[in-house]
Amino acid sequence: MKMWWISYFGLFLLVGARREDYDRIGYFWQITDIHYDPQYTVHSDYKRGCWRHENNGGSSSNRNGNKGQRRPTNENLGKYGEYNCDSTWELIESAAKFMKSRQGDNVEFVLWTGDGLSHFATKHLSESHQLEMVQAITDLLGKTFPVQFVFPALGHDDPPFKKHLGRMWSRWLPTDSIKNFETGGYYIIERKLRKLQIIVLNTDLMRRSEADEDANRQWRWLDKVLYKFERNKETAYLVGHVAPGHDERQSGLFQPAHKAYLNHHNQKYLDLVRNYSSTIVGQFFGHLHSDTFRVVYHKDGSPASWAMIAPSITPKRNHLGPNNPALRLYKFNRDTGQVYDYTQYYMDLSQANSHSKAEWTVEYNFTSYYGFSEITSENLHHLARKFINTGQEVSNFFERYHLANTVKVPPHPRDNCDLSCVHNHYCAITQIDIIDFEECLKRTAHLRSACHISFPSMRFILVFVLMCSVLRECLSSAT
Repeated sequence: MKMWWISYFGLFLLVGARREDYDRIGYFWQITDIHYDPQYTVHSDYKRGCWRHENNGGSSSNRNGNKGQRRPTNENLGKYGEYNCDSTWELIESAAKFMKSRQGDNVEFVLWTGDGLSHFATKHLSESHQLEMVQAITDLLGKTFPVQFVFPALGHDDPPFKKHLGRMWSRWLPTDSIKNFETGGYYIIERKLRKLQIIVLNTDLMRRSEADEDANRQWRWLDKVLYKFERNKETAYLVGHVAPGHDERQSGLFQPAHKAYLNHHNQKYLDLVRNYSSTIVGQFFGHLHSDTFRVVYHKDGSPASWAMIAPSITPKRNHLGPNNPALRLYKFNRDTGQVYDYTQYYMDLSQANSHSKAEWTVEYNFTSYYGFSEITSENLHHLARKFINTGQEVSNFFERYHLANTVKVPPHPRDNCDLSCVHNHYCAITQIDIIDFEECLKRTAHLRSACHISFPSMRFILVFVLMCSVLRECLSSAT
């Protein structure tokens, strides 16, 4: 009888613990780079339907984007957009409807990581027109998530009128957050009953000079906030529009690699992430329109932190090819902020236009797609290494990543990813420091010019060189 009660009590404790773990699991959406184009009309000619009037190739039936053939100007455009155009209202509305139907009320919050307006709007439309466009998106998100908070980050294709935006977003932001936002474009969300706090950055300031007072004020504020969270044993997400480092799709030493931040700000960011790596449990960005990630390393070469760069809602990606519209749902610990997983959703734009029906479906789930149990800096470090290790398994890992990178838009035959392309992705993911990134590319360029060898052999040498680099860093830090 006594043993029965002990077993029953043990089972009761086990069920209670599992219930507690289940209650801690939550979800949040990340949406980014909406780039709403109100001038897009289905019945206009192609040149007038897109923000760039010189673009006249790349319909939704041709996924090779601006490398496609010239299309007839009297052909109707797709209801949900074109691969060479920014987002239609129908596309944006379909994304909102899907999010509400898929995980509407059962989300903690929404991260909106910038660039609400089309590339054309901020340069050519009036202040009032720009604000009307942001208001339309804001109202749509408010209706989609009536009881959740949406936390917006400023992008470079958002109106620069922070006071107007602060009033517009007061439905979501506390008074202190609005004050900070209206002053500098950045703010914090302090969650009183949770360990996890949310820091939203103004990454537009990362392009300012080293002496710029607004930019330096943000750095002092960020250091102070992170110190406070560390002292209180709290955790933090860093949220912004532009991630540090380089664009992984901007390949080669002979093209001007895309520097997101100026060198000074890039280094300041990395130093802060390293110093507060135990407090920062996630970084979330957009801007590149591609699906990728970054790993920040300590000086001794060990993984310190990770950043996710989510793909865009707009299918348009300037000069580097298009992508399918995308949305991302994260699974996380409500209290600590630990990210367990995410599900990437997408719309096949060609199919949606062909059938006049918006079909948002699962593209992949991170843990099952890459074979990891959760998202950590160590796991992402190992994933990146699999891109360049030898063997067939490695090729499969990179091919999976590369297909997801453009949200299932196959590359043009002339853009197939060779060794240089693979290494460019690897360097962008793992070498966020600007000098380290350039050195990473130079090592491969020197190897390729020094000897003409097979692709597998080249990968073996590449791994050897990278291991030597890590060993050198470890020895230098030890001394």
